[in-house]
Amino acid sequence: MHLTRSQASPWRQPPPSRPSHADSRNLSKEAFPVLANSPPSTEDDDNSGSDEENQGLVHVDTLELNIFRGYADARNGCHERADMPSSEPALAKIRDLLVASNLKAISCLICLEKVRQSDPIWHCTTGCHAIYHLICIQAWAGEACKVAEDRARARLSLEHFPAAVKDVTWHCPKCRIEYSREQIPRESLCYCGKVVDPPVDPWLTAHSCGQICGRSLSGGCGHECKLLCHPGACPPCPQFVKTFCFCGGIKDVRRCSHKHFSCGKKCSKELACGLHACEDICHGGVCPPCLKSGIHKCRCGRVEEVRVCSDSIFSCKKPCGKPMKCQKHWCKKVCHQGPCGECELQGKQRCPCGKVAYKELPCDSIAPTCGSTCEKPLPCSLHRCQERCHIGECKTVCRIVTLKVCRCGSLRKEVPCHQDLQCERKCQLLRDCRRHPCKRRCCNGDCPPCSEICGRKLRCGNHKCPAPCHRGPCAPCPLAVRISCACGSTAYEVPCGAERGKRPPRCLKLCPIIPRCSHRENSKPHRCHYGACPPCSLTCNEELLCGHTCKEICHGPRPPANPEFSLKQTKKRKDQTGNASLSGTPCPPCAERILMYCLGRHPGGERVMVCSESSLFSCGRLCGNILACGNHRCQKTCHDVAIPRNAGYEAKLPGNMDKIDSCEKCTLTCQKIRTPPCPHPCMQQCHVGTCSPCSAPLKRSCHCGTLSHSFPCSSFNNFIQEERDKRLSCGGPCHRKLPNCSHLCSEICHPGPCKMATNCQKKVSVWCKCERLKKEWFCSDVQVAFSSLKLQNLRGPKGVGLLSCDKECLKLIEEQRIKEDTERIRQRASIVSEEPPKKVGRRKRHYGSHAMTEKSRFKEITQSIMKWCMVVLLVLLALSILYYGVQGLYSLSDWMNERESKRPRKKPSANFIMH
Repeated sequence: MHLTRSQASPWRQPPPSRPSHADSRNLSKEAFPVLANSPPSTEDDDNSGSDEENQGLVHVDTLELNIFRGYADARNGCHERADMPSSEPALAKIRDLLVASNLKAISCLICLEKVRQSDPIWHCTTGCHAIYHLICIQAWAGEACKVAEDRARARLSLEHFPAAVKDVTWHCPKCRIEYSREQIPRESLCYCGKVVDPPVDPWLTAHSCGQICGRSLSGGCGHECKLLCHPGACPPCPQFVKTFCFCGGIKDVRRCSHKHFSCGKKCSKELACGLHACEDICHGGVCPPCLKSGIHKCRCGRVEEVRVCSDSIFSCKKPCGKPMKCQKHWCKKVCHQGPCGECELQGKQRCPCGKVAYKELPCDSIAPTCGSTCEKPLPCSLHRCQERCHIGECKTVCRIVTLKVCRCGSLRKEVPCHQDLQCERKCQLLRDCRRHPCKRRCCNGDCPPCSEICGRKLRCGNHKCPAPCHRGPCAPCPLAVRISCACGSTAYEVPCGAERGKRPPRCLKLCPIIPRCSHRENSKPHRCHYGACPPCSLTCNEELLCGHTCKEICHGPRPPANPEFSLKQTKKRKDQTGNASLSGTPCPPCAERILMYCLGRHPGGERVMVCSESSLFSCGRLCGNILACGNHRCQKTCHDVAIPRNAGYEAKLPGNMDKIDSCEKCTLTCQKIRTPPCPHPCMQQCHVGTCSPCSAPLKRSCHCGTLSHSFPCSSFNNFIQEERDKRLSCGGPCHRKLPNCSHLCSEICHPGPCKMATNCQKKVSVWCKCERLKKEWFCSDVQVAFSSLKLQNLRGPKGVGLLSCDKECLKLIEEQRIKEDTERIRQRASIVSEEPPKKVGRRKRHYGSHAMTEKSRFKEITQSIMKWCMVVLLVLLALSILYYGVQGLYSLSDWMNERESKRPRKKPSANFIMH
């Protein structure tokens, strides 16, 4: 209640629309047959059906035509609704009020209760035009005036209090427009203010007199409102007047509310400089400054600068410097226009303090000081300068020590005059809100308004009071909740907190949702609504997979449904209803009757079936279709045949395997002989035509047996003998062992026996019997020597003994034989000498020494088990000792507490009681 208009500005919203019916008192039932057949609903009929709502909408639509008739007549004499300007916000607001009035959604902003047609009301006439109960606004105004009086009583003295009480004001709870105490409403008036306590007439707008409004329109044009008595602000003036454009060049007939216009040409008005004309487009208000530049002089004429015409008069901010009339001094003023004036020192002069006057002093001499005290007033205006008469200004800071009292009066102290005295005491008085203390340091008792936020929950239950902390009830929530139809063209507003239980308005416009089925161009239009659109009632006629058309009612996809009406739409519900369209249901099975053939398409095997229930069937005859081999026929019962029955052999060859034939396969193997002859049989089943070439791998080793070659059977059999020998050669050395020696064949891999078997040219070493003489022979010569000398069974390396020994060889053999005999005798003697003597004594026996060293496995397991049992027993023993020890301590503590409680206590002494 204590908010000013500036403080309440963040909460200022457009005035909430108040629902009302509007109709003319002079309307006849013959002029409105709808109204004659369907009287308006009563005040208590809140649960009317959809038919009554539709009739009420027609009722509002008809009332709107007649209420706006005067406005349309004032515009251009047209009575059609389509010619009314839908862009006028005032007319749109009145339209919303009529819709809200039909739904009985008028709510008082203070108590948030429904405003019935029989309740006395008051509406804000200069601001938001909000509607309140008369008793609510009277209580509100009285409380506001009382709080203002209490504030004035606390702040002002008894002398000024009566005058302040006369100026006490109260404000509108929504727009904060202030009214005087004399403007507190005492009686209920209609909207135009002509009739006191307007009668309750169901054919008129609630709280309306039904007469022409007649209120003066805004803008001061002098015209009056032509609408019937209505809530809310009057629309702009619709009268046509003759008026000039902004520049005055064109005269035109325009609406009074838009009589100020621009002709679109140049303004051409003379600018402030008096030299140029305005070049802007015809505009309102003062013409802009001239922006043309030129050379201009300053005020004293000493400096020239290039400046725009609007800034041609300027100062160079230098001393003037012109000689005064005395011709002894120069002007010290800053750059100026006009004469410089008289010399300040010419004529009668005084001393600096002004006490002594000197008559005959020339202007070029300085007046001497008088020698007395200056006594000029200091800036504090309490003391005077104590210095001698001096030239120049006195000291700006007064340093005279005086006795001062702080603002709250709790501290007295002598301080310099220029210092302020302030104590550290904090004010404990309550501020205007009567909730928070002042706590301002050294407060003089005039505590400032509370700066904390109120934060109390408003009556709407949705918001908290954002105003500074105050006394009395909080201002009503200024926000409004807009309740609209699904498309948003028909809506009304209610105060925040009064939206509970309100219904959405019924809209007469067509639903903007486009159907998703195939009948979107032929579907029946319907009105705006919440929720899902009505289903389409036309025949489906969609083409089915079988080629027929669907004969059922349309069941195709439907557009997404509008969410159900809810002021606080939950996110989950919104996602379920408004995000995805309904895909519809598939077409039912086809009911057409068709002729079906059997699987094998035998003549005379047809049946008549329903299209949706048709299925493949077998007639029970033998198939008789020619198999793929071309030699036999299928012996299965009638089945599905992929290849036509009369197709030739070419259609059943392996090249056409993409057609899967369901006939049985011939299980006989092919018995044909391949050409050229092949050792492998044909692995195919019985088939048509010649057998395919044999592709079985045929492995053959090379002539030397080193590598193995693999050839297709058909190609290897077609080779001639020379080609075969060439293909079987590995291309490397033969490496076969020769039969008469240990060497390998060094020729290229070849068929047949090796040519080097009897003519081996490899060199080998040959020795004499004592292997002293050595020579190199060809292997073929060695073989001839062996065969001639028959030395194949000689011991030793091959080739030993082919050479004959000489005399030296015999000597060496004899010496070697002697050495061997001597060495043999020496070794025999050393063996006999190293043999130890045998000990004669009783042999020591050992009984079971090996058996005693080995441990039994069973004994090891038994010992380990015993060890673990001992460990477990020790752990259990330790736990039991710990548990019973703790229990014993608890028992001992309980026993000591019990003994302590039973012990008699000593009475306190008298000295202790006195203390």
